[in-house]
Amino acid sequence: MWASVQQEIAHAPFGGGVSRARALEEPVLVRRVLIALALVFLGLFLGLPLAAVFVNAFSSGLGVFVAAITEHDARSAIGLTLLVAAISVPLNTLFGVAAAWAIAKFDFRGKSTLITLIDLPFAVSPVISGLIFVLLFGLQGFFGRFLAEHNVRIIFAIPGIVLATTFITFPFVARELIPLMEEQGAEEEEAAVSLGAGGWQVFRRVTLSNIRFGMLFGVVLLNARAMGEFGAVSVVSGHVRGYTNTMPLHVEILYNEYQTSAAFAVASLLALLALVTLALKTLLEWKMHRRGVAG
Repeated sequence: MWASVQQEIAHAPFGGGVSRARALEEPVLVRRVLIALALVFLGLFLGLPLAAVFVNAFSSGLGVFVAAITEHDARSAIGLTLLVAAISVPLNTLFGVAAAWAIAKFDFRGKSTLITLIDLPFAVSPVISGLIFVLLFGLQGFFGRFLAEHNVRIIFAIPGIVLATTFITFPFVARELIPLMEEQGAEEEEAAVSLGAGGWQVFRRVTLSNIRFGMLFGVVLLNARAMGEFGAVSVVSGHVRGYTNTMPLHVEILYNEYQTSAAFAVASLLALLALVTLALKTLLEWKMHRRGVAG
């Protein structure tokens, strides 16, 4: 039925393209109402909470804000958050590029299994992911006795936080690059090989050049999620103040202790990260769109 409607629109008098455009256009009033509803929704559920974070962060004055983000536990939480991101982001970037390159450019046995495994962190709750690491590497876990005999601590220590964060965030780069590389195809790489280029030259001069904006887009989202992860990190960290607390965990502790201004002060740093991430995401989307138009 829909196919017949499309055919009638395409062969309508006054030209197919014009008729199709008119048929798909909404009246001005409808468009304005929809835009107004979208703006109201964004204002209520995004704008107001974001504004409330910054208002409460500075509600007790600039001195309280500075003290909240510079005291020892806060500096430790910020430093640990940056350290975890500095480890997990490069690892997941390398994995994402390699996985996307293999999936998009080659056919091999187990390809669908690899795609499923990449999507696994999206399907599993972060809390369950953290619990799995506890069951594997905790004192009573599968590898617990072996790790204890060799004096290796993973759970309730920094390695566990890195593992949990890396697991939760590893799909981001791969999922950004797989459709991009599939759309680009392998013609340019094949042409480079036919001209005598080696594997590393093909990757560096052709593949990496074509995917750089998509890769940066994925890295921006990956970094934001790594620094803001709460569920899995909360399970494996042990909440040791000054040692295994990241910024989201530190915010929770401050809020539970009724240090509201301090909690919102640290939370404002995460909100600022979200705004920076959004700005970078928008910039990269604009550059990718320009490149697509130019191409």
